[in-house]
Amino acid sequence: MKNNKALFSKDLVVASIGQSFRKLDPRIMFRNPIMFTVEVVTFVLLLVIVYSAAVGDASQGGFAYNMVLFVVLFLTLLFANFAEAIAEARGKAQADSLRKTREETPAKLRVGKDMKIVSSSTLKKGDIFECEAGDTIPMDGEIIEGLASIDESAITGESAPVIREAGGDKSSVTGGTKVLSDHIVVRVTAGQGQSFLDKMIALVEGASRQKTPNEIALTILLAGFTLVFVIVCMTLKPFADYVQTNITIAALVSLFVCLIPTTIGGLLSAIGIAGMDRALRANVITKSGKAVETAGDIDTLLLDKTGTITIGNRKATKFHAAEGVDKDAFIDACLLSSVADETPEGKSIVELGRESGHRMRNLPTAGARMIRFSAETKCSGVDLADGRRIRKGAYEAIRRIAEESGHPFTKEVNELVTAITSNGGTPLVVSENERIIGVIELQDIIKPGIQERFERLRRMGVKTVMVTGDNPLTAKYIAEKAGVDDYIAEAKPEDKMEYIKAEQQRGKLVAMMGDGTNDAPALAQADVGVAMNSGTQAAKEAGNMVDLDNDPTKLIEIVEIGKQLLMTRGTLTTFSIANDVAKYFAIVPALFMASIPALGALNIMGLHSPQSAILSAVIFNAVIIPILIPLALRGVKYKPIGASALLRRNLLIYGLGGVIAPFVGIKLIDMFVSIFM
Repeated sequence: MKNNKALFSKDLVVASIGQSFRKLDPRIMFRNPIMFTVEVVTFVLLLVIVYSAAVGDASQGGFAYNMVLFVVLFLTLLFANFAEAIAEARGKAQADSLRKTREETPAKLRVGKDMKIVSSSTLKKGDIFECEAGDTIPMDGEIIEGLASIDESAITGESAPVIREAGGDKSSVTGGTKVLSDHIVVRVTAGQGQSFLDKMIALVEGASRQKTPNEIALTILLAGFTLVFVIVCMTLKPFADYVQTNITIAALVSLFVCLIPTTIGGLLSAIGIAGMDRALRANVITKSGKAVETAGDIDTLLLDKTGTITIGNRKATKFHAAEGVDKDAFIDACLLSSVADETPEGKSIVELGRESGHRMRNLPTAGARMIRFSAETKCSGVDLADGRRIRKGAYEAIRRIAEESGHPFTKEVNELVTAITSNGGTPLVVSENERIIGVIELQDIIKPGIQERFERLRRMGVKTVMVTGDNPLTAKYIAEKAGVDDYIAEAKPEDKMEYIKAEQQRGKLVAMMGDGTNDAPALAQADVGVAMNSGTQAAKEAGNMVDLDNDPTKLIEIVEIGKQLLMTRGTLTTFSIANDVAKYFAIVPALFMASIPALGALNIMGLHSPQSAILSAVIFNAVIIPILIPLALRGVKYKPIGASALLRRNLLIYGLGGVIAPFVGIKLIDMFVSIFM
């Protein structure tokens, strides 16, 4: 946990207490059979107290003593729910932050002939808004007027801009994508509350959390322990009658609550929710605790190339002047052609020129007419005052301009374009007065530090596999540069799924990270599907996690959080079971030492009386839960050690600690309560 002080802030505690009371509902508590059982027996105790007081039955003990037992049992319930309430309250605070982000996204709403700036959160289905170059599209919709070049890396995962226009199958746009050029009018097609952000908010608030198989198995184990202690408590009454020892119903109820694993039962849900919360504070939204837990055992990780391994925006990396063209003159022409280009690629050309010693201020831009990039022409450029016409754009666009003017591509330039393409790059061809003067090479840039992070994953036993639609040569080049263990080239959606299925059939747990619509089937098939926040809604719906930072190696943090969740649950279970066994051997001898003097030798703590022993045990059982809440929410620190070493550490620290803590705690409480008895 990054900030333990924030764990028990005043506002958070007040909110959590309120949630705790709201959770004291049998319909909700039934999802946790242990705590539901505690609810039932606490209610039984209340009935016994009311009945005894009404008929004056002194055989059930004093009214004040029984009321104290009831209050402590009620506090046990409250503290057990308090842990889960804190975790969910933290999630709700994160949801409020997401809502604020949504509300701050502006939209240019068309109202008749007027334009009104509103929040995207107020848009509803059928509304019409406008976007121009530089705007972020506020909501899913359909273009009804105009066309534009749009950065859809948030949809397809590909960095190359695409053309969207009114009519046909290229008219749909998605909220969160960015308009790079021109102007469009869009009609909203998504209803209020149906955006992915709305669904993320619901996930953060824990609305769809599910129990994991591991958690279900643990619940069954704890339910088994509960059944055993039910039998133990039921047999104590006839045994007590046989040895002529009076054990009241209140004492049996209290003893039962002490002996069943209420500690881990109360913290179990909080551990899973806290795991989701820790993932959220690492900027990863998870749809269930199962996803976090499964991540702790991942063997293979598949990553989409564009937007995950690479930064997504292509950058200019080299100027290739054509034969017979002065390189300095060619670089100046490239800069001039990028004066009006506001795309990331255009800006990177200016930056590369600056690194080569060329400055815009030294170029003849006076009196020039700038030609902005257009989705129709697929090129940009400048008409200079001296009559020169410089254009820069896609291979097909500049080739058409040159050939229409009688200047065909040379063999040298064609070979250069082919070489750049086969090396994983994108060629931008430059012409002057319709004659080809060279090519600018754009490359996908590997995210900084990614090689070291992949090496860290390798040391954790996770195999990394890059998945891309590129040809094998380009895929191999990027894979070697990024440092992944394997790659799949020219991958279609079904290829990714088949690879994942093959790994799963070999008993491997597979994680998939992607951001495109074509990644959605694989994200759904994978044991852990992590979608990039910049990805398509289909991808984010298919996965069970969303990485808000778009970091392909975020799985390192996810794996560690998953392992931490498993370790925390294991350590607290060890402590709880040892705790319950210790309480049994601490209380039972004190309960029967009056009628069976030989048991006095087992009363090693020297408890004052059977009544004080039971009350002390009930109080200890209640207070140990809030004491362990910080550990349940913070989690046990992850260390990459073997399973056997982890078992030894758990038994030594939490097993031995679970045995010693009740003896010490109950004795101290007994010394205090005996003053009043």
